[in-house]
Amino acid sequence: MLHEIDLSRIDLNLLVLFEAVFEERHVGRAAQRLNLSPSAVSHGLGRLRSLLGDPLFLKTPRGVVPTQRAEELDQPIADILSRVRGVVATARPFDPATSTRRFTIGAPDGVSAVFLPPLLEKLAHAAPGIAIGIRQLLPRQGETSPAVAWQDALAELEARMMDVAVLPYDDPPVRFWRSLLYQEDFIVAARAGHPFAAAPSVSNYCRLRHLVVSQTGDSHGFVDNVLAGQGLSRRVALTVPNFMFALAVLADSDLISALPRRFVELHASRFGVIGIEPPLPLGKFALTIVAPQPAMRDAGMAWLVTLLEGLGGGAQNPADRRVR
Repeated sequence: MLHEIDLSRIDLNLLVLFEAVFEERHVGRAAQRLNLSPSAVSHGLGRLRSLLGDPLFLKTPRGVVPTQRAEELDQPIADILSRVRGVVATARPFDPATSTRRFTIGAPDGVSAVFLPPLLEKLAHAAPGIAIGIRQLLPRQGETSPAVAWQDALAELEARMMDVAVLPYDDPPVRFWRSLLYQEDFIVAARAGHPFAAAPSVSNYCRLRHLVVSQTGDSHGFVDNVLAGQGLSRRVALTVPNFMFALAVLADSDLISALPRRFVELHASRFGVIGIEPPLPLGKFALTIVAPQPAMRDAGMAWLVTLLEGLGGGAQNPADRRVR
């Protein structure tokens, strides 16, 4: 451990500099983010290297890459800075009515399209100065296990590329805080007047041509796993990269698609698309608010999460809400 005399000589700004370079992987971009010159960042890195006894970042043609020691230091430094920021936030009480903070929320687009309209409505009345950024999150291609499929999203969350995430994953690691936003299931979406609406049988469902939403073009989805469990399959004729585009395509074709119920109920009608009860259960899943545990010490973050909880009814049942 460092002695007190050593701690008195440490500039906390060096940890902020480490954070910026680690996340940007580029001295120039880190300098822009910190409003410093590249030479000032390079000088600060030199001081950090002397202090920690490691090169920390190695130059490459595209920027810098962290050493193993830097990888090991990333999370401890992130925790330190999070606590310091929490202290500062406590010193200046968070007031949503006057705050001009910007929060970034990560979610799949079919999820953000559900919670964003009511969130914006609430912000307009309760916190008009607060800005929101939406970061689209994607699962790993071909992964069916939520723990693996959303691993990259959790890493981005810990790297503070966003403040909070909403994911179809109800059991994140214990280092994350989580709370249920809402439960979701699938409904069949098709153009108004589609023949399937008059004869929504299992055989017709499997026979028709299907549309799947997939940013990567992977045609195998959650519904296919449900069908396979009953010895069934479907024909996927088209994949599209987002849910709004899916509604536009469905409106002008005879394709059908299994889409999240709340998304269809909120957005389908303006495209001339209807929701049809599926002839068999296509699976349910929980949409979960996820944040790093240290971040929840921030009063602003706690306020944002409480606001989100109120949008989906996830906080109504205490058994659904878990702080770990």
